Amino acid sequence: MATDAGFEDFARSAQQRLYRTAYLLCGDAEGARDLTQATLAKLYQHWRRAGAADHPHAYAKKVLTRTFLAERRRRLRDLLALTRTGGTVPQPAADHADLRVTLLAALAELPPRARAMVVLRYWDDQSVASVAALLRCSEATVKSQCSRSLVRLRERLADAGLSLTEG
Repeated sequence: MATDAGFEDFARSAQQRLYRTAYLLCGDAEGARDLTQATLAKLYQHWRRAGAADHPHAYAKKVLTRTFLAERRRRLRDLLALTRTGGTVPQPAADHADLRVTLLAALAELPPRARAMVVLRYWDDQSVASVAALLRCSEATVKSQCSRSLVRLRERLADAGLSLTEG
């Protein structure tokens, strides 16, 4: 499965799954498309290794998550540099106050790493161990961050008159 045709087959089968996860991480369709394309481009560059992996979909998910986190760190770095030099901070294109009651808006309020943990753990239904390995942290960190994040999500949704139940 280490050929260009093998990559094309993989990309076709994995694109929607990667997009769904990217959408949950980014919170918007355009960002999710960009993240999915960046992930597929990185996979293509290293397809010989990725295609030979035991679980290419898990490999792709790891690339997607790490690309998301790296992009968020880069944006934060750029924002800090901009404010230190006296530049103006760009404002979001639109304030979606009417959509803040949704789960995506509540997820967007979490820090990127905590958001990634929640999405991987509860949306992708990955084990604590696999999330810890993917994000290069301890299992205890995953458990505590997910627990704190769920509390924050519950509080945010309760403020909007919704509830987040376990199940």
